[in-house]
Amino acid sequence: MPSLSITDLKKGALYQKDGVPYKVVEYSQKVMGRGGSIVNVVVKSLFDGKVHHKTFKGSDSLEPAEVANKTAQYLYSENDKHYFMDQATFDNYDIPSSLLGEQAKFLVEGMEVQAQNFRGNIINIELPKNVYLKVSYSEDAVKGDSSSAITKEAKLETGATVKVPAFIKTGDIISVDTLSGKYRERKKD
Repeated sequence: MPSLSITDLKKGALYQKDGVPYKVVEYSQKVMGRGGSIVNVVVKSLFDGKVHHKTFKGSDSLEPAEVANKTAQYLYSENDKHYFMDQATFDNYDIPSSLLGEQAKFLVEGMEVQAQNFRGNIINIELPKNVYLKVSYSEDAVKGDSSSAITKEAKLETGATVKVPAFIKTGDIISVDTLSGKYRERKKD
């Protein structure tokens, strides 16, 4: 299998080191004149979800991680574990809350996700980039405050709390970015 050069480490690239698969979350490159270039990346371990800052020099090479994506369906959560079903084989498996981190608060029963398989084990779950969730509670806006610059907190059907514009009310369905946890837009009817 061909190795990866440091310029292959764009956002979303997968590589492995010491048997641990990593996903590049952020990428920046500095050209150093005759000295070649240096790449600074922020990577996420697909085993434990921890984020690391790494620096690679121009001559470094890395082994690509053979991670296969499988479509899975979120079933339910219980005792700090989240249960999923493989859409092709109907096998069930669980993922600990610690691995999903903040994304776990955007899971909705029946949601399709991508399960990442590395060497026969499910190591990570990728949620859709954006999900639509119902606002279960939000304070009413103060009359006259219709500016989108004014924000307030809204509790969603999953229990997550996000900052939303003042015009959002209980019962609205909003889109949330699952990576940043930020409000995107209100669903149009």
